[in-house]
Amino acid sequence: MNDRRAFLQVALALGCAGLGVSNVARALATQRLNQQDLLRFEPLGQVTLLHLTDIHAQLMPVYYREPALNVGVGEAFARPPHVSGRAFLEHYGLKADEALAYMLTSEDFTALAAAYGRVGGLDRIATLVEAIRAERPRETLLLDGGDTWQGSYSALKSRGADMVEAMNALGVDAMTAHWEFTYGAARFEQLRTALKFPLLAANVFDQQWDEPVFPALARFERGGVPIAVIGQAFPYTPIAHPRHLMGDWSFGIHEERLQAKVDAARADGARLVVLLSHNGFDVDHKLATRVRGIDVILSGHTHDALPRAVEVGATLLIASGSHGKFLSRLDLDVGAAGVRAYRYQLIPVLADAITPQPAMAELIERLRTPFAQELGEVLAHSDSLLYRRGNLNGTFDDVICQALQHTQNAEIALSPGFRWGSCVLPGQPITREDVYNQTAITYPAVTRSVMSGAQLKDILEDVADNLFNPDPYYQQGGDMVRVAGLGFELKANAAMGSRITKLVHWPDGEPIEASRRYSVAGWASVKENIQGPAIYDVLEKFLREQGHVNIEPNTALRLV
Repeated sequence: MNDRRAFLQVALALGCAGLGVSNVARALATQRLNQQDLLRFEPLGQVTLLHLTDIHAQLMPVYYREPALNVGVGEAFARPPHVSGRAFLEHYGLKADEALAYMLTSEDFTALAAAYGRVGGLDRIATLVEAIRAERPRETLLLDGGDTWQGSYSALKSRGADMVEAMNALGVDAMTAHWEFTYGAARFEQLRTALKFPLLAANVFDQQWDEPVFPALARFERGGVPIAVIGQAFPYTPIAHPRHLMGDWSFGIHEERLQAKVDAARADGARLVVLLSHNGFDVDHKLATRVRGIDVILSGHTHDALPRAVEVGATLLIASGSHGKFLSRLDLDVGAAGVRAYRYQLIPVLADAITPQPAMAELIERLRTPFAQELGEVLAHSDSLLYRRGNLNGTFDDVICQALQHTQNAEIALSPGFRWGSCVLPGQPITREDVYNQTAITYPAVTRSVMSGAQLKDILEDVADNLFNPDPYYQQGGDMVRVAGLGFELKANAAMGSRITKLVHWPDGEPIEASRRYSVAGWASVKENIQGPAIYDVLEKFLREQGHVNIEPNTALRLV
């Protein structure tokens, strides 16, 4: 039965019985899929790798929409993960109304969200992990790809402590990092020492002594197989975030050093070498062609989710999505000469189809109780689908840009193209928790400045090159800077400095003049000692004043 039609029929039947929409969604999801369906898997070999990444501090189930547009350039053009929407469904042979279509694309998102409900939730993930460990107690290794401690109200207020406690309870075996570093070096070290498992980062060094700062590698044995897990933190952390937060640490890809680590692990008896990476998928794809001896790369950072492993030579690339939407399971048959066979499943974490694990549910409630009143406060209501992901814009970012323009009395607003942040469905309230799910960072100051038209174009060109440079090693992830008061055409395949054309003031369509000065509002500056109101306070005030949010389609931006 078509999901939308099924939902309407069930909604009508259950609505007459006095049940709410959330209960209707739960009833339909349970009818279509259950926990046993999600866990059904034929085991293989001696090793089971479980991978989750980019949770962004989401303890509770959320709505999260995949991008309608995810353009790749150079060799990555039209290569997964750079297919989206119907093209993605066709590439993987998925039906438009099935659960994986809802989980993996933006197609018919609002209707499918009503049918299948929220995704993720660490208590649901705990249920899946517990079940797999019970089935494979001596074979299972659980690895966290980072971007775990940041992205929510409770994480910001506890400065990451809530997520450390939760991941300790989940029983993670090792992790790497990215946004974790934005709490500052001192706090990062406090949290790291509170972990019950190693945080690995082979590519972070002391600038003065050129020595590793953190453990590069951890050794495990599963199913009688010696395993080396090497961590790779986000290589561009001090560029993408305020440099002063990282102390004297330096980052990078460091191919040659990574090759040396792989070779040493092999020489020391490892029969399986896993790279726990926060490089981003395209960087990992290139890395797999240049560093020998890596059996599996568990990729993070770019939030890509792929239902099949990608084979690059002898290396398997795994992309496990974000926000707790998926748990990857990779079973490996490992021989003396390496991986002989594998079986992979991208498990959708459909919250309504999974029974919460009681101990984790109790812990989450305890962690959130001090903030319960603040989290649930309603600020406004949305008449539109509010989402973040998209190459050029997201509707929640459009709201943020409107708030910046309005409250700072600015002609133009710029907002970072972050990929984290949950969705609000049409008709739902916008709560304080929703606001912080978009804005919870440690450098939230809103600024108002004056820029020339030439400076504005340079900023846009800089970000466009970061996104669309044909060499993945020059890409830093994220999406295009969000704008209000501007319109432009972006040519993804053009040369550096020539991608932004038809730059106009919006909505009047007047060309942006290189020498003219414009008032510009923004937030999340990477400069030190920036003063200004916090973006979450600015956005909260704006939403209270508006009462209702209705976002029209953004016609100011065009990607070629």
